[in-house]
Amino acid sequence: MINIWKPIIVIEGIFMKKRRISSELVYLSGAVILAFATALLTASDLGLSMVIAPAYIVSLKFDFLTFGQAEYIVQGILFVAFCAVVRKVKLTYFCAFLSGFIYGLILDFWRMVIPHFNPDLYEPGGFSMQLRIFYFVTGFLLNSLGVMLYFKSYIYPQVYEFFVKGVSKYFHVELSKFKIGFDMCCFIVAVAVSFLLLHRIEGIGPGTVVLACCNGLLIGWYGKCFDKYFETYPVLEKFAEKFEL
Repeated sequence: MINIWKPIIVIEGIFMKKRRISSELVYLSGAVILAFATALLTASDLGLSMVIAPAYIVSLKFDFLTFGQAEYIVQGILFVAFCAVVRKVKLTYFCAFLSGFIYGLILDFWRMVIPHFNPDLYEPGGFSMQLRIFYFVTGFLLNSLGVMLYFKSYIYPQVYEFFVKGVSKYFHVELSKFKIGFDMCCFIVAVAVSFLLLHRIEGIGPGTVVLACCNGLLIGWYGKCFDKYFETYPVLEKFAEKFEL
């Protein structure tokens, strides 16, 4: 007897089969997308993530520093703090700082080559409200996607995420709870630094609340979709084995 459903099952299996993609490519894609998202959010001037707001404020205060360069400094300080807390330094740990460095370079690239993102040509928020909302929503969606891609690679993400993962593991604290505490600390630091350096609030806005409340949920949804259709593998297998906190 002929099974009429067999061709349909075979076709479904072909389309449902996961595609393999290199971890290194996923990592690079995450850096490019996340930097672009940050440039969009900055241009909208509706509020940045509380984690990156301090670096943005520093870049506003010191004209000789770009946003990306301020990120190197802030993440560098946090990296030193991480090593001091866990009382250990491994060569691979520096890849977290390298991730921040690469991200900063790409962020400055986007802000230089796209006119609306360039603060020397257009002041952040100097657009119609409709365009600002469009930039924010697009940046918000891409921001979560970029972070998710970082976590799908074995290579350490930026120091912010690396700090949360490493310190919570060291003190045996639940990751989600420590992340909330870390974000709240970043918010307090951002507000304090903003008042201290600029005597006004910058980088924090209604969009900051949206990012804080919804970012984690969206990252989780993106992750489930990614796992459904893709699986990652390391091209540099020996190198990947060294990335264990």
